[in-house]
Amino acid sequence: MRIRVEQIAKGQEEEIILRCYEVSDDLQRLVHQIENLQSGLTAYRNGEIHRLSFDEVYYFEVVDGKSFLYCKDCVFESKLRLYEFEKLSAETKFLRTSKSMVLNGDKIDFIKPSLSGRFEVTLLNGEKVIVSRQYVNALKKKMGL
Repeated sequence: MRIRVEQIAKGQEEEIILRCYEVSDDLQRLVHQIENLQSGLTAYRNGEIHRLSFDEVYYFEVVDGKSFLYCKDCVFESKLRLYEFEKLSAETKFLRTSKSMVLNGDKIDFIKPSLSGRFEVTLLNGEKVIVSRQYVNALKKKMGL
């Protein structure tokens, strides 16, 4: 397989063309990731509306019925429900880690076992989150452990 990138002049429409014999699951995931990167997320903080890329989000959490997007050093509110965010981030490095959290696997620094079969995940920003027992196997599979 060859990969070719062409730089175009400003004003021309950007496009991605994938030529293949068959559309595999891996190719479908790649297309979904590219689509998600372009769409972004709408988030709110201090009365301001922000556009965030999925890459900026460390994790998405629901607390007391409100949804939050946690980034490197700030927190945004979201109008998305957990299942909506999970659907939008499907086929990416995001994975469910508890009944109220979806975590970006690309933001994991290291993982260590915790009490009662749970895992403690330390993120690149130093924050620690717990992966409940129910989601440990999914974490291992997604991370290739």
